[in-house]
Order: sequence, then C-alpha cells, then structure tokens
Amino acid sequence: MKLVVGISGGSGAIYGVALLKVLQELDIETHLVVSSMGEYVVEHECGIDISELKELATYYYDNKDLAANISSGSFKVDGMVIVPSSMKTVSAVSMGYSDNLLSRAADVTIKEKRKLVIVPRETPLSSIHLENMLKLSKMGATIMPPTPGFYNHPETISDIVSSIVGRILDQFNIEHNISKRWGENL
Repeated sequence: MKLVVGISGGSGAIYGVALLKVLQELDIETHLVVSSMGEYVVEHECGIDISELKELATYYYDNKDLAANISSGSFKVDGMVIVPSSMKTVSAVSMGYSDNLLSRAADVTIKEKRKLVIVPRETPLSSIHLENMLKLSKMGATIMPPTPGFYNHPETISDIVSSIVGRILDQFNIEHNISKRWGENL
C-alpha cells in the first residue's frame, strides 16, 4: 500500500506525526508533503523539526514542487490523508485551487477517484468551513474531525490520539490494534 500524507497548518499536528509513526511501523509506503505552516505547527506543538519529520516518511516532497510524483494521476497511490487540515487547505482543495503540492495531490486524489480523508482542525466552524467540507464530501472525500469517543475510557492524550489515528487507518482498511473498539474489553 502507498499513501500520501499531507500535514497543513491546523492545530493537531500530533495526529499527523502519530499516523506517520504507525504507518512506518506497519511498513506502509508514505509520501509526505507539509505546508510551511504545517512545519511550524509540528515544531511548535510536537517539538519535531522538518528533518525529524522527514525520517518518519518513506518519501518527502517540498510543497513547492509541483512536478513531484504525487502531483500526477499516473503515479499510483491508494489514497491520501490530510492530517491536520487547516481551513485554508480545505478551501483550496474544495475549489480546485492547486497552487502548491499539497492541494494538487489532493486534487489528483479526487480526480482519480481515490480515497481522500481530511481531518479538519478548527472550532467553531463557520458556514464557509461547513460549505467547503460539504462540497468535498459530495466529491467523495471523507471528512473526519478529530473528535474522540470516550467509551474506551482513555487515560492519556496518547490514548485519545491513538483512537483518532486508528479511525483514520480504518478508512483505508489497514489492520491495526492501536486503539480499543466498541465491545473490546471496555
């Protein structure tokens, strides 16, 4: 399996970092692209600089490189996840405004009818945000706000993050045991 992972500037970089770590452990090929604000937020929230983040991915692409493999539909991948996704990125993707590699890769994912999961991070949501997400949902994207369930009685932030990452993996039918499911020794 090959997945494109995009990280943009919304708060919640911990989800993107955790996803990359799990995908690396599962030996799944990842193609990472990070916006400039995504780099900033990863360092600010997680204390990880871009060189450390690159090590978590199989391949890394500069967000300005519109000639990168992931910018073409002929480059086969199984899907893409943007985690976290800023509202700027949600807006760009919903409007087909591909001025950087992250939004172009998402555009390609949509046009090739591949799985696109967007983990938006903003609250409260304005009507503009909701309309953009609805538009993406109608195009086939899965909109997955990182809203944890508490039926599994999480005890740490890591437990909460794992539950969201597990739900993202489920969207791609990736087998894992990183989070408890309903009915599993709760």
